[in-house]
Amino acid sequence: MYFIRTVTVAPRLPEKISRLDELARNLWFSWNPRAQELFRRINSSLWEEVKHNPVCFLLNVSQEQLEKVAKSESYLLLYSQVMEELDRYLSAPTWFSHHYPGHEHHVIAYFSAEFGIHESHPTYSGGLGLLAGDHCKSASDLGLPFVGVGLLYKSGYFTQRINREGWQEAHYPRLNFYQMPITPVTNPDGSPLYVPVELPGRTVYLKIWQVRVGRVHVYLLDADVTANNMADRALTGQLYGGDRETRICQEILLGIGGVRVLRALGIHPLAWHINEGHAAFLLVERIRELVQAGVPLKAAVEAVRAGTLFTTHTPVPAGHDVFSAEMIDKYFSHLYNQLGMTREDFLALGWDEEQKVFNMTLLALRLSSYCNGVSRLHGQVTRRMFRRFYPGIPMEEIPISSITNGVHINSWLAPELQELFDRYLEDGWRQNCCHRQTWERVTAIPAEELWEVHCRLKAKMIRIARDNLRGQRLRNQEPALRVREIEQYLDPGILTIGFARRFATYKRANLLLRDKERLARLVTHPQHPVQFIFAGKAHPADRLGQELIKQIYELANQEPFKGRVVLLEDYDIALARSLLQGVDVWLNTPRRPLEASGTSGQKAALNGVIHCSVLDGWWPEAYDGENGFAVGEAREYHDDETQDRDDAHSLFALLEETIIPMYYDRDQKGIPRAWIELMKRSLQTIPPFFNTERMVKEYCQQYYVPAMERNLHLSRNGCEKARHLAAFKERLRENWSLVHIESVKAGETRALGVGEPLPVEAVVRLGPLTPEEVMVEIVYGRVDDKCPESFEHMPGAFCLIDSHSNGQLSNINRTPMTVAEQTSTGAYLYRGNLILPQGTIGFTVRVRPASDGFAHIFELPLVAWAPQF
Repeated sequence: MYFIRTVTVAPRLPEKISRLDELARNLWFSWNPRAQELFRRINSSLWEEVKHNPVCFLLNVSQEQLEKVAKSESYLLLYSQVMEELDRYLSAPTWFSHHYPGHEHHVIAYFSAEFGIHESHPTYSGGLGLLAGDHCKSASDLGLPFVGVGLLYKSGYFTQRINREGWQEAHYPRLNFYQMPITPVTNPDGSPLYVPVELPGRTVYLKIWQVRVGRVHVYLLDADVTANNMADRALTGQLYGGDRETRICQEILLGIGGVRVLRALGIHPLAWHINEGHAAFLLVERIRELVQAGVPLKAAVEAVRAGTLFTTHTPVPAGHDVFSAEMIDKYFSHLYNQLGMTREDFLALGWDEEQKVFNMTLLALRLSSYCNGVSRLHGQVTRRMFRRFYPGIPMEEIPISSITNGVHINSWLAPELQELFDRYLEDGWRQNCCHRQTWERVTAIPAEELWEVHCRLKAKMIRIARDNLRGQRLRNQEPALRVREIEQYLDPGILTIGFARRFATYKRANLLLRDKERLARLVTHPQHPVQFIFAGKAHPADRLGQELIKQIYELANQEPFKGRVVLLEDYDIALARSLLQGVDVWLNTPRRPLEASGTSGQKAALNGVIHCSVLDGWWPEAYDGENGFAVGEAREYHDDETQDRDDAHSLFALLEETIIPMYYDRDQKGIPRAWIELMKRSLQTIPPFFNTERMVKEYCQQYYVPAMERNLHLSRNGCEKARHLAAFKERLRENWSLVHIESVKAGETRALGVGEPLPVEAVVRLGPLTPEEVMVEIVYGRVDDKCPESFEHMPGAFCLIDSHSNGQLSNINRTPMTVAEQTSTGAYLYRGNLILPQGTIGFTVRVRPASDGFAHIFELPLVAWAPQF
C-alpha cells in the first residue's frame, strides 16, 4: 500500500460559457428542460452515456466540442437565456418572503435518510427519497429558508441486474462523489470540514458534502474518510444495508451527526422536520445540548418538542425501526449523564412495552409537537396504529393529522407536454399550478394534438424499454436470436399498462398472475390486445419480493406472454420518468390500506396517463369516477387471500369490460375520443391538488410557521416558558387521578326542534386543580349503530358509546362549558347550552387539560369522561 494523490484534469470552459460549471452544480437544471438542453446540444450521446450527470459530462466532453458551441450564436442565445432565468430564479421575491416576512431568516431543517433528486445523484431507494427530493424542489421554488440533512452513501442503494434465471442480483458500484453535482464543505481556510460523533469506544468523523437544489442546500454526511477505521468508513456505504448494528450507527450519524453538522455550519433551525423515524435521534442531541446549557431536563424536552414535526410514511411494520434495550444501552449509555436521565428515563422515550423494543417512530412521536401521515387515509390508519398510546382518546382526536403527498410538476411533466401546455394554457401556468382554473384550459387542447404528443412519448418509452431488455440479454450472453427478437416486443399501437415500484409483497406485483389463462386471453386478443411493462427493485434481504420478480420474469419468457409482458431492470428516476410519461395506464395494486400515499400515479396522471388503482393512499381523495379507474372496494378484509381474490377479479373485469373497449374505441381518424376525454378529465382534476407546491404550502401553514413561533416562545429567556409548561404538565399528571365527573343532567327530552338549545349541567371534581387548568366540554357527533368492524378487533380500541343507543360518535364536535358555582363539597357545577345539528346526535361530557401553551388539545393525552347519565 502506498500513498496516491489524485488530480482531476478537465477541459477548460470557454469564457463565453464559463458558467456551465455553476449550472452543473445546481440541481435546478434537473427540472428545467432548457438547462438540460445546454448540455445535450454539446454532445447528446455523451449526455445519455453519463445518465444526465452534468458534472461528469463536463469532465468527459472534448475541448473541441466546447469551443465549437461557444462560437454558435444559437447556442450562446440559449445559454444567455438559461443563465438569466437561473439568476432571476435565485434572486426574485418568493411566496414565503411575501407571506411570512418575519420568518425569512428562521431556518427549517429537513432530515431524511434518502433524497431522490435526480438520476445523477443516486442516493435513494424509492418513494420516501423521491418525496424528499420533490419536497426540497418546491421548498426552493417557494423560497422557504430550508436546509436538508441526509447521509451520502458510497454505493447508493444498489444497481439491479436480472440474471438468466430471473433472479435479482444486487451490485454496489462505488460512486465518485467528485463526478457528481455535489461539493465538499470546507473550513474558512479551505481545509475539509469534519464533524465528530461518538460511537462505543471510538469517534467517527463525518465529512460534509453540499447539494444545491435551487435556493435550497442539502447537506450529506460521509463517514468514508481516512480518519475512521474500515468498519466505520463502511457505515455510509449502502442505503438500508447491513445488520441492526449498522442501522443504529447510521441513524446516530444522521440524527446526532446531522445536528452537529448544522451547528458547525452556524445554522440554528427553529423548525425541525423528521421525515420518517430514521432521523429521530436528532431529538436526543437537541435535548442534550439544552441540558448541557443548564436547562432542566423536562423543560429541555418541552423546548425540543415545540419546534419539531414528525412525518410517518408507512403502516408496514418493516418501515418502523426498532432496537433492543441492550443495543440502546450499548450506544447511548455514555449519554445518560449528559442528558440528566436514568437508563429507564431514556428507554421510556421510545419504549414499546407491548413489543419490548425501542421504537424510533415512538421516539419521534413522543417528542414532536406535530405529527402527520401522508394521505387522509394514512392519517386514519396511523391513528389506529398508535391508539394504544392514547388511552381514552377517541380515534379521530388522536393528535396525528395528515398532509397528502404531491409531486414536483416541473420535474415529472414531459417537455413535450410542457410545450403543448405553453400553447394552450394561460401564460404563467407553471407558477399557478395549484389553481384549478389553470388546468380547466386543458379542454381547449385539440384531441388530435394531445394524442399525437402521447404517441410520441409512448414510442420514446418503448425504445428505452427495448434498450433495457437488450442490455439485459447481451450482458447475460443470451443467444443472438433472443437479442434480435426484442425488436418485435412492445407494439406502440397496443394498450400498454405500466407497473413500476418497489417489489414489496404488499404491493402485489403478481395480482394479475392469479389467473394466467385470463391474462393470456388479454395479451393475445386478435383485435384488442394488451401489453404490460413491469419494473422495480426488491430489497436485497427481501426474498419474497425477489421471488415476485422471478415469477414475472418467467411469465415474460413463456408463450403466449413473450413480447407482451416484459420486466425491465434497474428501475431508477430516469426509467421511471420514461414509463410514467409513455404508458397508457398506470397500475397500482397495493393491499389496502398499506399504501400510505404513493406518488407514481400522480406523476403518471400529470402526463395524461390514466391511473388505475386500488382505493388506497392518495387515490380515494382524487378519484371522482370520471378521472381514472378504481380496483375493488374501499373496504377492509379479515384475510389477505380473500382480498387478493376479490381485487384480482375486479381488475380483470375492469380491464375486459371498461378499459380495453374504451381505449380501442376509435373514430375514423383513429383517435380514441372517449379515452382522450378521460385524459383531459385526469389532467383537470389531479395536478391542481396533488403537487408539492400545495403540499409544501400546507406544511408551512400548518406546521413550519407554528413550530417556529412555538419554539421562539418556549425558548426565550433560558427556556422560561418551557419550564413553566413542563411544571404544569407534571402537576396535571400527578393529580389527574383525582379528576372525575360526578354527574350530568341534560333533561329527559329525546327530541328537539332545529335550533332549540339543550341545557347541560355537570358536577366535576378537580382535586387540587383549578378550573383554569382544565377544559370541561360537551362532546357530540353523529351516532353510528356500533363501533366500526375494523375497530372491534383492535385491542384497546375506544369508541364514544351512547348508553341508550349502543352506538358510537363520529365527526366529533366540542362545546365548552362554564363554571356556574363551587358546591359546598368542593366540586364545581358546570353549565352549557348545546345547539345540535339536525339528525340523530349523541353527546357526552368530558374533562381534559387545557393550556394556551399546548400545540393541540391532546398534547397531554389525559381525559375524564362522564359516567352514564
